[in-house]
Amino acid sequence: MSNNRSGSFIGGLLLGAAVGTVTGLLIAPRPGRETRQLLKKSADALPELAEDLSTSVQLQADRLSESALRSWDETLGRLKEAIASGIEATQREQQVLEQVPASEAAESDLPKHDAFDKIH
Repeated sequence: MSNNRSGSFIGGLLLGAAVGTVTGLLIAPRPGRETRQLLKKSADALPELAEDLSTSVQLQADRLSESALRSWDETLGRLKEAIASGIEATQREQQVLEQVPASEAAESDLPKHDAFDKIH
């Protein structure tokens, strides 16, 4: 999360700097010729500013992608463990049921596993 927030902050900072510069130039009491020259210099700097912003956004996207992949891998690992545990528990339950004679199973309070029998 902090990577996403820092990327947003940097992008906002750069955008705010650009807007503030242009606004300051337009409001400042200077002759028209000076203002035009300053605006030209600012306009000349815009490609570099856009490139910096693009690089920052790309870095943040790469970090987010890496984070998402790590999270996916961790989730997939936990899911595999859960499936393996479920299979083991099912096999143990089946072994217990096979050890109990049919007449005792019918008389006992053991739950019936009709759904399990239909699968196997």
